[in-house]
Amino acid sequence: MTGPPASLRDFYENPAVPVASGAARSLRQARLLARALGPVRSGAPPATILDIGCGDGSAAAVAAEVLAGHRLVGVDWSQDALRRARARIPWTVRGELTDGGLPFAAGSADAVLFSEVIEHLVDPDAALDELRRVLRPGGHLMLSTPNLAAWYNRGLLLAGVQPVFSEVSMRGVHGRPGTQVVGHLRLYTARALRGFLTASGFEGVRIAGAPYHDVPRPLRPLDRAACRVPSMASILLAHARRAGG
Repeated sequence: MTGPPASLRDFYENPAVPVASGAARSLRQARLLARALGPVRSGAPPATILDIGCGDGSAAAVAAEVLAGHRLVGVDWSQDALRRARARIPWTVRGELTDGGLPFAAGSADAVLFSEVIEHLVDPDAALDELRRVLRPGGHLMLSTPNLAAWYNRGLLLAGVQPVFSEVSMRGVHGRPGTQVVGHLRLYTARALRGFLTASGFEGVRIAGAPYHDVPRPLRPLDRAACRVPSMASILLAHARRAGG
């Protein structure tokens, strides 16, 4: 993740702040990437996949089962998150998207997982520039982020209620459902995310949907059904390729 100002850095280093998302999103994202990469060929070198903002490694551990045969490297700036990630995945590296960039050569990665990180960033433009740098031409970007226009957020806004995922304070939740502050600074709709990725040097952007693990149990069937219309899903899954490949 990008290195934020001291107050934000302290926030994300707090062990009480969640650094993992639901397994359903991780599994869907990994399967999309596995299909994009294709089967591992005998004698061919494994693909290098960077999980940027890996958090505690739980999502990478789920992805590793689907991406067997490839080299999956967890990257995060949080020392506490990396300490927990090392118990789940074999390769971890400390790195930041700013302050000198990621510790990888240009064009060295075949794919990047960027799972629910972009909504936390002060400068997402610089972050995508850095992801594009480390990807080889034609390399895959798999990005996930909460959907501002999720089906329930549309109803909440009509009722004058603050949307889920959005936050007005780093100290407490005000005016929206839920009780936990998670540090979201930016939110995207499917249309906005597609345009942003295209403008940042990526092509062939495809958007899929995933459910949100914290939806109340009675509403989960409806949340899963909403994934059929990605623009209304809880979580946006974007697959794009670095232009120039």
